[in-house]
Amino acid sequence: MKIWKGYPYPLGATWMGTGTNFALYAPNAASVELCLFDEPHIPNETARIKLEERTDEVWHVFLPEVRPGQLYGYRVYGPWEPARGLRFNPAKVLFDPYARAVMGNVSWAPEMFSYPIGHPEADLVRDDRDNAQFAPKSVVVDQTFHWDNDRLPRHPLEETVIYETHVRGFSQLWEELEPEMRGTYSGIGSPSAVKYFKALGVTAVELLPVHVHIDDQHLLDRGLSNYWGYNSIAFFAPEATYASWGTRGEQVAEFKQMVKNLHAGGIEVILDVVYNHTAEGNELGPVFSFRGIDNAAYYRLVRDNPRYYFDYTGTGNTLNAPHPRVLQMIMDSLRYWVTEMHVDGFRFDLAASLARELHEVSRLSAFFDVIHQDPIISQVKLIAEPWDVGEGGYQVGNFPVLWCEWNGRYRDTVRRYWKGDAGQVNDFAYRLTGSSDLYQNSSKNPTASINFVTAHDGFTLRDVVSYNEKHNEANGEGNADGESNNNSWNCGMEGETTDKQVLQLRARQQRNFLATLFLSQGIPMLCGGDEFGRTQLGNNNVYCQDNEVSWYSWNQNKEQRRLLEFTRQLIAFRKAHPIFHRPKFFKGKKIIGNLKDINWTRPDGKEMDLKDWNNAETRALGILLCGDEMEVKTFEGQVMADDTFYLCFNAHFEKVDFVLPGRPEVSWRMIFDTASEDGFAVDERIEKSGVTFSVPDRAMVLFQQVSGSDEEAKSTT
Repeated sequence: MKIWKGYPYPLGATWMGTGTNFALYAPNAASVELCLFDEPHIPNETARIKLEERTDEVWHVFLPEVRPGQLYGYRVYGPWEPARGLRFNPAKVLFDPYARAVMGNVSWAPEMFSYPIGHPEADLVRDDRDNAQFAPKSVVVDQTFHWDNDRLPRHPLEETVIYETHVRGFSQLWEELEPEMRGTYSGIGSPSAVKYFKALGVTAVELLPVHVHIDDQHLLDRGLSNYWGYNSIAFFAPEATYASWGTRGEQVAEFKQMVKNLHAGGIEVILDVVYNHTAEGNELGPVFSFRGIDNAAYYRLVRDNPRYYFDYTGTGNTLNAPHPRVLQMIMDSLRYWVTEMHVDGFRFDLAASLARELHEVSRLSAFFDVIHQDPIISQVKLIAEPWDVGEGGYQVGNFPVLWCEWNGRYRDTVRRYWKGDAGQVNDFAYRLTGSSDLYQNSSKNPTASINFVTAHDGFTLRDVVSYNEKHNEANGEGNADGESNNNSWNCGMEGETTDKQVLQLRARQQRNFLATLFLSQGIPMLCGGDEFGRTQLGNNNVYCQDNEVSWYSWNQNKEQRRLLEFTRQLIAFRKAHPIFHRPKFFKGKKIIGNLKDINWTRPDGKEMDLKDWNNAETRALGILLCGDEMEVKTFEGQVMADDTFYLCFNAHFEKVDFVLPGRPEVSWRMIFDTASEDGFAVDERIEKSGVTFSVPDRAMVLFQQVSGSDEEAKSTT
């Protein structure tokens, strides 16, 4: 085989048309061998090439005879000194951190560990048994793809509606698709799926991790798997088990086709990415890649005892993001998914861990600096899960400009309010209006807040209102996993004497949550399946349930179809009225006469005062939104305008009478009433200002002004 010296950049295996260049960063390695394989699980490689060239701590070689589809891995030589953080072991075949594709699943065998399991000195002793037949292999990929006229939809943040879903779970049971497409990238990008997303009204799908991940041995031993995929090990490679055909790079083309199809329908693709840790775990974990290539460079090791790992993620290790080359790998990965795979943004799992420098989370970290100056990544949607499990890890409201954040306070407050907890209205008002208390002082806008009531991690919406306690028995952990606090949703249901009444109330509460979510300022994120009441049977931690528990059932009953239609109407209504997705915060200042752009009222129509806000028993309030002068200009310079709306919220366990605001000349049309089975009004009900209107228990009603002058309509006397 011909061997040329090759190039130190780009890193990874790069098909160059006349051969393939291989480049691996391993600063502390003594030597490196490139191993070529014909099949993924064979005991010996077909060729082993010693890399003679080393430039800037990168080992490299060019092989003119290697073509796309070639399987490969590395053997890395160096000292075995775990007490110093050095864990080199050439008996282990490692896959490339920059691999564009990975073939083969892990065959869990003792050889997949660098130390003899059960040895009294554990990881301090090196295991020299070869793992070649058990390890996954990297794949050389041809990146050629006909994108035609594909363009990023680039929906403005204030117009964005996110749909969080799982590649397999979304379509695995969808009989409308051909069997081979179900549960795959092709399923998400199918004409049926694109039509569904468009009809629902979402503008972006946020996919749970699609990077290659590892199914943990302890899960496989229980007949389970790592369904969610938050166990990444290859940050450039799409998970092959989500492909409908081919695993020697074909999965890359299928992913691209999915993105292309979604873009053609105006749907953006956001990836949930896990750069905070890898699947190799702590010092007792297996060896797949980073640990064997250069453990001390890729991981954050305890400074005075580098045998052990800092663990800010709860998984056993933390990627060493402050290291220049590791940060480069993260940035190379992000740019790859944007430039080569055409994705539109990223949601960063446990993002606070990436911003830790010596220990504390820092807004001045190198991670933020590099992101903000990058001409490619700074232009896509950036969403942080703004916490980790380390000390000081809860950072909601503290990420810098350019970043949106999963707003955990929104979720918690909205749930508490509709559950009827005391003392919630003050916080509830902030959440409805974009959480200015969290974001306004840092020069952000309402779009910094990703609003959600449910997400993949936790109960589905239907289960939130149906179960007081989790039911995770199927996970095999004695129901000890997942959030431990109960919901106590049956409180206040004591008066509901029949099963029918309980079911009606649960359906109403789902409508309350959805209506609150889509009429709040900020970016709404809908957990996939909540639009039609998907259940996980009380399991609030389905990370290991790759089965009917977590897959979407498309055989919907009448109640589910009714909820789906209500959700569609809500999203369409939000889109049609810019006052519900303002790019800037309400100012609360006078805009016409003595009126404000937003007014908070008691049920009797009087303006809320300090006593009302501080009253722990206040559970009902009204919001008057004045849309005729929003003081926000469009891109073209036009002043945005809208109608005036009045929202009534009642979280009491009994009806509350509201007085409709305005002078007698003003009239209001009811848009929806969540106490109604259909939600949206079909009878065009009109009410006059000053009329007392009963809002049912645990319900939300929306009115739109239809007559009367602006100033008359906005009078709250």
